[in-house]
Amino acid sequence: MQIGSKPDVAGLLDRLVVRQLPGRRGLKAWEALLRSHATLLRQLDKDLEKETGLPLADFDVLAQLAVAGGELRMTELADRALISRSGMTRRVARMVEEGMVRRAHVAADARGVVVALTEAGVARLAETAPVHARGIADLFVARLDDQELAAVENALEKVTLDCGFG
Repeated sequence: MQIGSKPDVAGLLDRLVVRQLPGRRGLKAWEALLRSHATLLRQLDKDLEKETGLPLADFDVLAQLAVAGGELRMTELADRALISRSGMTRRVARMVEEGMVRRAHVAADARGVVVALTEAGVARLAETAPVHARGIADLFVARLDDQELAAVENALEKVTLDCGFG
């Protein structure tokens, strides 16, 4: 069976992109950012899980709670973490079963749910944070000099602030 001529989908995509990014300005930087982000997260997850048995997404939940002083509303946790809101509900339920966090309803708001670190969660965070930090040091920080690190930080902070997320 022979299929008729295929549309030039790559050409279509290119034309649509060039309309919004004349001369493709910034497109290579954007693609490099996405590739780097995906590659680093995959490797950090692989290394953390191999060495500690904890997935990066679980570590992120523990770290976000720690940074917030030990507890967050579920909606705030979902906003801060790397995974989707729907994925967050399942992840937190599993982490509750494992004893790393506990869930409670907010007294003033029957619909509100707070997620808090347990002693076991703090212990798990203390065990895994050095492994994660070493991964960041080896995979990212060691590959850039101080000027490059400052440039990346400044550029990404500017984008975040300009988009109203700062």
